[in-house]
Amino acid sequence: MRHEKAGRLLALARLLASTAEGLTLDEMAERLDVGRRTAERMRDAVREVFPQLEEVDDPPTRRFRIPSGLDGLFQAPTAEELAALASAADMFSGQGATARAAALRSLEHKVLSATRAAARRRLAPDLEALLQAETIAVQAGPRPFEDDTVLQAVREALKGLSTLSFRYEGGSAPGRVREVTPYGILFGRANYLVASEGEGSPRNWRLDRIRDVAVTGKPARRDPAFSLQDYADESFGIYQDDTQDVALRILPASAEGALRWRFHSDQVLEQQADGSVLVRFRASGMRELAWHLFTWGDQVEVLAPDILRRTLVEQIELARAAHASASVAPGA
Repeated sequence: MRHEKAGRLLALARLLASTAEGLTLDEMAERLDVGRRTAERMRDAVREVFPQLEEVDDPPTRRFRIPSGLDGLFQAPTAEELAALASAADMFSGQGATARAAALRSLEHKVLSATRAAARRRLAPDLEALLQAETIAVQAGPRPFEDDTVLQAVREALKGLSTLSFRYEGGSAPGRVREVTPYGILFGRANYLVASEGEGSPRNWRLDRIRDVAVTGKPARRDPAFSLQDYADESFGIYQDDTQDVALRILPASAEGALRWRFHSDQVLEQQADGSVLVRFRASGMRELAWHLFTWGDQVEVLAPDILRRTLVEQIELARAAHASASVAPGA
């Protein structure tokens, strides 16, 4: 128990050393999953060990931080942390996300170079064992486009609050030069720049269709109320269309899997008396949702909306027609 308490205090100290603006007591309690009174006692205990703890007024509350960071003695990584970092880099690399894979490997090298030699020697056997014993199963799907030149330009524009210029080989006028206000990047089965052109609303631009990208240096006037997370949550996948109230019924045989499945970030799951599970959420992108529902076979029933049911039937009929009319190659 004493070791657990010491570990939690060190975790709090790391949190306070990793933030520039500091944390309130409520934020400490939330991050550590403890009550406010416990967070107060832990803060006081951290102050005894780290007297450099600062208190910053932020009416109507106060924030706390350790501005000078922690000594390397308290920051040695664990074998599990390094293995997770290496695994994430391998996962990105396998998906074709080469830029993010390179960034994680660079971070791994920085962490190891900042770790004391004795600690590195202790970590080496356990790290090697974990790297050999853990791997990521390859999943079928598209390899998202990641060109480092494009990503760097987009990120520079986002950090500098600048507009972005590029030739776009997509949309209704392929090859047209666009100047947009960037809002962010959506990483997924395909990667998209979220940006608005002129006075229009933000929309998706495929990164693999962007050419001759340049940061203009002109000020980008973004809608301060825009939330990239809220924008992403509006769609089941990438395609944006009318938002629908979705209701699905997962049959009892697949109920256990449904309870562990994430259909949407705002989903509500309801277990039924007959053993089935109702899944409810609001989203757009009915075609992508229909594609996903194929993977559930006969274990899912679309209760709403009608457009999703029709889309699913249309996609089934298209697949049936393609396979029913296809000729079978000799010897197949």
